[in-house]
Amino acid sequence: MANVKLGIVRLGRVAGKTKYTILDEDDISLVTTYVFEPRMNIDHNGNGVRIFAYAYSVKRGRTHAKRVQDLLWEKHRGGIAPGFSVVHKNGITMDNRLDNLQLMKKNELEKTTSTNVCDTSIYYLAIQQLPNDPIDEHFSELNVTKYYDANGELIEEGDDGATFYECHYPPCTNIEHEIREFSVCGHCQQLRYCGYVCQQKDWTIHKKYCRQRKRKLRQRSLSPER
Repeated sequence: MANVKLGIVRLGRVAGKTKYTILDEDDISLVTTYVFEPRMNIDHNGNGVRIFAYAYSVKRGRTHAKRVQDLLWEKHRGGIAPGFSVVHKNGITMDNRLDNLQLMKKNELEKTTSTNVCDTSIYYLAIQQLPNDPIDEHFSELNVTKYYDANGELIEEGDDGATFYECHYPPCTNIEHEIREFSVCGHCQQLRYCGYVCQQKDWTIHKKYCRQRKRKLRQRSLSPER
């Protein structure tokens, strides 16, 4: 990691947390002419909803936004022929290093399994270098996972539709493929994680919100009925 030079771009908040994308150092200059943001897309390969980094020219506006992997491929490799798509080799859609991109025929794209953002991935190591987001740390009421149905539509928690959760740990990009696939925090009964490791690493920030919610739930259960 010491010899790898990367650019890290803050995309903004989606699915209840701040998202970042990593770029090669030579591509970080794109932030001077493009606005970057996260967007949720339906994965037509059967993987539910996925989050991608998008960018649009300051001059042209959001209606001309394109996925960052497409922008980088066109910059370095040329145009993308009809019937082809730029994909991420390691399955991490926030890892937009050129070495992590490849061109594939759309009809050859196979179903992919959930990507575990392990401690050895460059994306994971890069995001771990960042300080805690001030919004997450000081505004716990905003630090809540949002819920999306199979069409990528934001829905209310009580909606009876098919609900997919994203792992609440910021560096992790895993989203459920099946309903209620992820485990829920045993204290607040609200935030979901793809595994114990992510839940444990997120505890430093989550514990502030979690304890507040647990206290409110306890007070509510002890309140006399009227």
